Amino acid sequence: MQSSHSSPLRIAQMSDSHLFADKNGLHCGVNVYQNLLTVLADIATREHIDYVVFTGDLSQDHTVCSYENFANAVYRADINVPVLYLAGNHDEYALLDKYLVNYPFSSAKFIENEFWRVQLIDSKSNTPAGNVQLEQLNKLDAIEKHQLLFMHHHPIDVGYFIDRHGLENKEEFWQVIANASTIKGIACGHVHSAGEYAAYSQQREQSVPVFTCPATSIQFDPSVDGVSALPVGPSYRLFNLFADGTLQSEAISL
Repeated sequence: MQSSHSSPLRIAQMSDSHLFADKNGLHCGVNVYQNLLTVLADIATREHIDYVVFTGDLSQDHTVCSYENFANAVYRADINVPVLYLAGNHDEYALLDKYLVNYPFSSAKFIENEFWRVQLIDSKSNTPAGNVQLEQLNKLDAIEKHQLLFMHHHPIDVGYFIDRHGLENKEEFWQVIANASTIKGIACGHVHSAGEYAAYSQQREQSVPVFTCPATSIQFDPSVDGVSALPVGPSYRLFNLFADGTLQSEAISL
């Protein structure tokens, strides 16, 4: 998908809505549908956002209605920029493609303007953990534009239970990334927490920042060995991508 904007290219990332068929369904005592509406309303009122990228785990109960609820929430918010999406470990490709079809939804897996190429990387596997088919990363090292990658699973350890369900082929992933010098950052969901990590590689002089996206649903308590919510509201992340390759990001909590 080509962008007509120059700089900055502004992207809102939201992730991990974990919806139920019942709009009043609770996840760790939290109404996740209402939280999604809160995030979407905030995105809709912010100026100069060019794209929204949803990085997966739309559904918690794996029902068709949860996908319908997500689509209707986006329509209700009157989002007027393209909404791209990835599958999380809870999601089904066929249901995403069936219900996320009308504008503003887009099945495109990249965004491009004069200075940047932003690519959505599929990491869904047959288990809750992730696995990136490395052919998706072919020719990243040949792209001369600045690059930002979005994915669902986290390619680094964050220090709590979700690491048991992280990216299984991290070593192979980073071997490819190390050779792509124009990659300015990697953004993921899955961890239900806002963080910024520096991933180093011997093959690369500079580290690659990894940005984890807080969830629209709940934020995990890292002190608990399992799913437990912190008293933090629905959240998402904003990226500003400048023509000179500078990348700025902030987490928004509501």
